Amino acid sequence: MITMKDIIREGNPILRQKAKEVSLPLNEEDKSLLQEMLDFVINSQDPELAEKYDLRPGVGLAAPQVGVSKRMFAIHATDEQDRLYSMGLVNPKVISHSVEENHLEGGEGCLSVDRDIPGNVPRHSRITVKATTLEGEEVTLRLRGFIAIVFQHELDHLEGIMFYDRIEDFSDKLKRPLPKGI
Repeated sequence: MITMKDIIREGNPILRQKAKEVSLPLNEEDKSLLQEMLDFVINSQDPELAEKYDLRPGVGLAAPQVGVSKRMFAIHATDEQDRLYSMGLVNPKVISHSVEENHLEGGEGCLSVDRDIPGNVPRHSRITVKATTLEGEEVTLRLRGFIAIVFQHELDHLEGIMFYDRIEDFSDKLKRPLPKGI
């Protein structure tokens, strides 16, 4: 079971690496890790389990955050229509996005960041993502609003980008310029 002690914190170089593509079909090790990551985000939202195991609540977790530089992440969150997105995804790619931008009021947080960092994190309002699920199914997801922001946050982890890299008026020794084209 993944707990907060397994979550890598900011400053660790693995969080700044571009994660590697995952071979498909998933081997048992990758499948097991992705399921554990999904279990973590589900458990972290259960008040009893979160208290019992000292878990910070989260809606997503990327493999680099548990020390594995692979293109996988788990999401457990609902959109504005109360649709639940509870899935592990492998090799996700944004195939299209809106020009229009959006952000979470109050900013974003991250399980790998133990401090509050204020500021708007600009994100695309709508994205279309192609990926392979934990079950090996190829999916195309059209996302908007909150759930699109969650996906973009996790996708950034796969590129070695921290959410605060996107905050214009934030400066910090750990902030890095965004790579070209991102």
